[in-house]
Amino acid sequence: MTNIGKQFQKETSYQRGKIPLVKLDRTHEPERYKTYPGARRIKLPTPLRRGGPPLWDVLKKRRSVRRYSTKPLTLQQISQMLWAVQGITENTHELRTTPSAGALYPIDTYLAVNNVEELKPGIYHHAVKSHELEVLEEGDRSAQTCRSALDQGMAGSAPVVFLWSSVFRRSVWKYKERGYRYVYMDVGHVGQSMVTAAAAIRLASCLIGALYDDEANGLLGLDGEEESVLYMCSVGHPQ
Repeated sequence: MTNIGKQFQKETSYQRGKIPLVKLDRTHEPERYKTYPGARRIKLPTPLRRGGPPLWDVLKKRRSVRRYSTKPLTLQQISQMLWAVQGITENTHELRTTPSAGALYPIDTYLAVNNVEELKPGIYHHAVKSHELEVLEEGDRSAQTCRSALDQGMAGSAPVVFLWSSVFRRSVWKYKERGYRYVYMDVGHVGQSMVTAAAAIRLASCLIGALYDDEANGLLGLDGEEESVLYMCSVGHPQ
């Protein structure tokens, strides 16, 4: 472990009797939902919430797959996976399908679309509350997506690549430095939900943790400090 890794573990650790007391200032609580005002929106089909294969069968069949067929994905499949990742399941407190420390949900979902029916190639953002896609940029971005994922070919050939960013202040506002640990846990929960959902609807997927941070952030127009890409996942029909 490098010195910076050891320092991170030390500086974000909790010790009995030494946990700092924090008085939350609700006037500075970050917005839970990120949106792009003025962006054109695409309503997603209603996701299915019943039926499907048994969970244990899905977990047994899940594998990382790096080669995909040229068959496009459907908007229904995109909707299903997005709902599995961050769908709202309880309206009163706006709780979601995946757990999050303090129910703060620091993770946002973007899509680099290459071959999806009813969607032009381009970059999209998932508006969680309305379950819509916000169109950020149209045009083929498969080459840039591939390069940002350490030049891994699957990120350029997949019908869609999901990219997950963290808006760090959503967690740090409450948990201070410890919040950075929770952010990485949260994105792991999201990734597991994604690959499980993909397997349940007979799609292949591969999670991608190896990425060029600046290039991935540049693809989405993020600053890399207040919000930064942490994780990616390529999805398609198995070859």
